[in-house]
Amino acid sequence: MNQAWWVLPGVLLAASVQAANVRWPDIRDGSLYLTPTRADTLTLSWSPAWQADGNREQVFLLDGNGRLAAHRAISAEESRGQLSWPLAAEHASYQVEVPGYSFRNYRLEFADSTRALFAPAKVHFSMAVERGTQLFFRVGANEQAVLGGKQHGGVSALRATRLSDGSRVDLALQQHRAYWQFDQVALPVSPREQTWRLDLQGAGKAAFWLDGSANLFARRAEDLGSLRQQTGSVQLRSSEQVLGPTPKIGNNLPYVVPPPSSFAVLDQLGLQAAGFYAFADVLQRKPGYENAFRQLYRERFGIQHDITLLGSTDRRAVLRDDKATASGLDAWLAASVALGGKGTHYIAFADEPNLNYTDYPAYRSLFKAMLERVERYPGAREAGVRIAAPASSRFVDGPLASNSAERRGLEWSRRLLAEFGERIDALAWHEWMVRDLLATRSYRDALRQAADLVGRDAQGLPRKPLLIDQTNLSSGSTLSPYEQETQYAALWWTSVVINAAQDGLLDMINWFHIADEPEYPKGMVRVLGSDRFELKPVGLAQQFIQQHWLDQVLQLDNDAFEVDALAMARAQQRSLLGVNKSARLQQVSLSTATPTCAQGAQTLTFFGPDNQPRSAQYHCQRGQYQFELPGQTLFALRWTAS
Repeated sequence: MNQAWWVLPGVLLAASVQAANVRWPDIRDGSLYLTPTRADTLTLSWSPAWQADGNREQVFLLDGNGRLAAHRAISAEESRGQLSWPLAAEHASYQVEVPGYSFRNYRLEFADSTRALFAPAKVHFSMAVERGTQLFFRVGANEQAVLGGKQHGGVSALRATRLSDGSRVDLALQQHRAYWQFDQVALPVSPREQTWRLDLQGAGKAAFWLDGSANLFARRAEDLGSLRQQTGSVQLRSSEQVLGPTPKIGNNLPYVVPPPSSFAVLDQLGLQAAGFYAFADVLQRKPGYENAFRQLYRERFGIQHDITLLGSTDRRAVLRDDKATASGLDAWLAASVALGGKGTHYIAFADEPNLNYTDYPAYRSLFKAMLERVERYPGAREAGVRIAAPASSRFVDGPLASNSAERRGLEWSRRLLAEFGERIDALAWHEWMVRDLLATRSYRDALRQAADLVGRDAQGLPRKPLLIDQTNLSSGSTLSPYEQETQYAALWWTSVVINAAQDGLLDMINWFHIADEPEYPKGMVRVLGSDRFELKPVGLAQQFIQQHWLDQVLQLDNDAFEVDALAMARAQQRSLLGVNKSARLQQVSLSTATPTCAQGAQTLTFFGPDNQPRSAQYHCQRGQYQFELPGQTLFALRWTAS
């Protein structure tokens, strides 16, 4: 119905303002940058996409300096909801971060006076769109832009049209065998800056992005332009209070003797821990199969702390309480006893039972039988064998499966502990799908909840060791090469290690896994040939981490959101390990408990996008350090306490 002439002016004005609002398509993974020209209100609402009732989430609002302006933690019970955040008129851009993997659709609305630019994730789907959705992007003069896209069962083709002359480029999105495979097409180069319209053909999940040019998209062509971001500031204060030990950092190692040509690369990683699989069906047939590589890892590489997941070949995770499983476990125990009593060797029965078993009672039956078998085995405990449970898929949140709410690792752990209590030596789980650099603090939260679950001693430390025995950005083969093959993985791994270690609660954390495999190219090591290996960016970051890793975690206050840091000690040595996860320059100030700056006793090292460590300049006065930290850079400051 048309607006009647006699409607009251106030009502007409309200209707006009409402009609002038901009609504962005449902976001599942990405950053929306908002630049208000006048005061505005952002309305953010969410609705369930898949298994929302089994998973918590969080969304962030950062100001133009990278400070956390607002944060909303969404409980698993909040499948639907809405919030409003005020936006001040700014010369710089706010950043709304929807971390992937998201189980909800996020819809954002704001006034049309606010400029909006969206940076989508690459390869992973970033939106759920309606049919006929159009966006705009800009390519700079003489830039070779490449439009990429992936078929996720929704949008099936992309069409880019250059507005200046109607030139058109089409990209059909194929159904690829591997998740990390995608389609792309080069756009024609122009001596002038060009604006393009992107038509998303189809509806539902959409994955699109740009390489070679700014990966930014707008609903309106007039919103296009460069982001306005200002320098950030970081205030750190380190004390001498010891919170607990630093965790042992490790990796999942292969079920074979690695070739000698790989030893030098493995040495560079400085691994302190390891994760293994033991295949019960293999051990039943060949009881001594594992002896050679287990001995090699212990003696040649000095790994005395490890965890083994008992499974079957071809990554079959569901074990039965039968003769084959019992024989395989006995063979593993015999080998453990024969290897001697050095170190601690955890055993977990089945891989991610909360994901793979039909229900908790089915797994509980297997766990009880296997636990009793280990307890009866002569010499196992003296050899350092310990029970870890339950090696679940994710901990506070549910696994990527139906009925996720009934399968949370925390709840399965709670039920096992309630029945078996002191017979369980450690709590273990795998953490996946926290792919966003700004969401990695969830690791710290999970560790705190795990410590509360097992109970804390008088010093506030967990009464049982806590083990994140497998982690990576993505589970299985749902991988993006823009993450796994680039410095992004290096930034992510450093951030995860820092957050997981922050309170001194964690005993072990393992990256999964050591070397790329054809179906799972998610290693720290790239395989170049039968006898040629090299560290990927994440492996180089691991090398940098271990070079500056000390024994104890010190209390550290950090007022920044885009920069993570960890203060550590070993005798009189002190180390500050950190990472700038943003692209912006940061002004860092660190106050220490050391009142002096001994000449030549301190070093500051940066490890940036070129993957080369380099000495950096700092200013120190009375134990207070100041330096400029470039974007997307790891750093380590070393000094000696007086």
